[in-house]
Amino acid sequence: MKPINEDGQLNAPGQPERSAPPEPLPESGFLGLRTKFVVFFSLILVMTCSSLSWYFVEKRREGMTDSLQQLGTILLTSLVRNDHFRYAGLVAEDRVTLQQFIEGIVAVQDVVYVVITGSDGTVLAQYTKGARQSSASLVRSTKHPLYPDHQIAQQLFHSSRTIPQMTRLSISNQLGNRFAWEEIVYDFAMPVLRTGKDTTSLPSFSIQLDEGNATPSLQQPAAPVSGVVQIGLTDAHLKHELATMIRNILLLTAFIIGAGVLGAHLLTLRITKPLRSLAGVARQVAEGRSPVPLTPSTRDEVGQLTEMFNLMTRSLQERSLAITANMATIKHQVSQLTALHQVSGAIARTLDLNQLLNTVLQLLIDNLGFTRMLLILTHPGGERAYVAQVAGFPSDIVEEVRRLDLPIRDDGSIQADLLIHGTPLLISSLESVTDRMQPYLLELAHRTGVRSFVAVPLQSHNQMLGYLVADRGPQPCTDEDLHMLMTIASHVAASIDNASAYSHLEELTQHLEQRIVERTQELSIANERLREHDRRRSLFLSVASHELRTPMTVIRSFVDNMRDGVAGPVNEQQTTYLTRMGHNLNRLTRIINQLLDWSRLDTQKEVLSLKPVCLEATALLVADSLRTVAAERSIALEITHAEGLPAVQGDRDKLEQILWNLVGNAIKFTPPGGRITVDFQPTAGGFVETCVADNGCGIEPEHLEQLFQEFSKVPSAIPAAQGAQLGLFITRSLVTMHRGTIRVESVPGSGTRFYFTVPLASSPEEPQHQSS
Repeated sequence: MKPINEDGQLNAPGQPERSAPPEPLPESGFLGLRTKFVVFFSLILVMTCSSLSWYFVEKRREGMTDSLQQLGTILLTSLVRNDHFRYAGLVAEDRVTLQQFIEGIVAVQDVVYVVITGSDGTVLAQYTKGARQSSASLVRSTKHPLYPDHQIAQQLFHSSRTIPQMTRLSISNQLGNRFAWEEIVYDFAMPVLRTGKDTTSLPSFSIQLDEGNATPSLQQPAAPVSGVVQIGLTDAHLKHELATMIRNILLLTAFIIGAGVLGAHLLTLRITKPLRSLAGVARQVAEGRSPVPLTPSTRDEVGQLTEMFNLMTRSLQERSLAITANMATIKHQVSQLTALHQVSGAIARTLDLNQLLNTVLQLLIDNLGFTRMLLILTHPGGERAYVAQVAGFPSDIVEEVRRLDLPIRDDGSIQADLLIHGTPLLISSLESVTDRMQPYLLELAHRTGVRSFVAVPLQSHNQMLGYLVADRGPQPCTDEDLHMLMTIASHVAASIDNASAYSHLEELTQHLEQRIVERTQELSIANERLREHDRRRSLFLSVASHELRTPMTVIRSFVDNMRDGVAGPVNEQQTTYLTRMGHNLNRLTRIINQLLDWSRLDTQKEVLSLKPVCLEATALLVADSLRTVAAERSIALEITHAEGLPAVQGDRDKLEQILWNLVGNAIKFTPPGGRITVDFQPTAGGFVETCVADNGCGIEPEHLEQLFQEFSKVPSAIPAAQGAQLGLFITRSLVTMHRGTIRVESVPGSGTRFYFTVPLASSPEEPQHQSS
């Protein structure tokens, strides 16, 4: 079933299901933010209200206490300073007048008693508030007088105070058997001093008992005192008002605290409720569900946070959808790349065409989801095509399809577009191309239920090899199928081309192998013939050289005898002819000797006998042999002495031949009056380098490379000195046999220098006998 969202509509493919509104998070074992905020705010509010209430009550109590004390001071001072009270009442001891004054004072609510004591210590008048007071008032019987002891008045008789004396008295007030509260009575007492009007001529004496002494004494008062007035004020009314005020303050404080807590609760509820909703939405997002967007309840920071959270969840949903789509695309591309990789691997593993095509088609069906595939190839010549491979078809149709023979004509058909024009095709509906399909292919498509297909040509090196057809059964093919098949078609075409080329190459290889066998046999016969010819040539050269040397020796003897006059006297012209004949005989002898040496080198029969040899001694020996020839041409031949020259490892005879050839060539190509030098120099590589230098005609630079080749024709300024052109070739061969090198430097008209190297005798031991 497809998911349905809360609006009653189907969700889009790939879109996550929208979940129900977020549920509040379950209460955990810890205090929530709302509880913490309410408790914290309540504590602050309680502490603030309690502190303010205590401060207000304390200040109010202090103010009322001060007012009470000021009231007592004012009442007592006003009474004492009243002349009528003083003269008419106190001095005259008129009790009625005194009682009137007392009644006026006790009318004040806080006054609880008034006591007037005469100058002789007798109480002239007193008044105490009685039973008409409430139980909370100060009520005392005659057994328990309210006013204090007369000692306060007795003390004031000896004082001249002009201000009241206040005495603080504490009285316990009990209700039944329970202690109720402690009452404070402030006793204000002040002496009434005498003035000039009430002073008599007799001194005033008083009897005073000293402390610790019971003997009365007569003592004059410190000041003229007419009497003492005491007024007692209670703080009962003050405490009653304070109690009432505290009760009202407590009620008001409780109301404020309750209202504050309720406000804090509502405020935190307004904050924490959206936060809990956000937490629920976050949990749904974390669980992978798609939450319902929250509606901001305020426009403050919480509302802005809600809007931003909705925006964030929408972004997350869009990103999740994009990631899901990308993952699907990546997965599809990975499957395509996997198919391409497997096809490439199958192509690389085999060059058998049938096995290759069968493997490739099956891989494409397994990895790309195609239902059927058909591969058609062209016959050589490009006029007809055939079905090379099929996949996904029933076995009975496969045999029938393989027998099809398809003509290739440019008749506007689908096959012409593919095989002639190389156009890839995406056929969305089979019915739209029925007029362009060949009848047997159209019948095959109807029988197998093909509705839509893709077809791509197989082209390699600008040559059309065939085409590939695929379909997806009931599902229509897409452009992506066409592009993917086109990508794979290039690999398939290359593999078919390689397999065909390999098949042709295999046939050609077999044909070539047969031809090679035949040619090898022919070459073996020819080689045998050449060997026989070479053997005969070498035998001929050897026999001819030996056979020629004998008559030449006889001829040289007769020539020498005739030139020496053995056969009779000869004239000057005959002597010249005989000299020329001797010179040409020597030249012919040298040519024959070179041919013999060349013949031995060519047949690889030359063998070295390696021993330590002194090159300088060998060179002196060669120079002594050629010095007569050099002297005939007035050529100076010099062997440079090298002090401490080490011995070399070589064949003495072959080294003499090397020096003989080089020095002899220098003599032949050096004009009369010239100079030839031979010097030696050890090298860092373990060799001795020998230099044979002359100041003869020299050699052109372009001819230096072919100088050591056999039978080389190098032009020379002295043509008569040229022989068979084998001497330098033989010399290089002998130097190479000694593991040395030879080189030449020449400047035309200035002379030539030949350098060759021979290894030192101290080098690793060489075989005593070495073939060339």
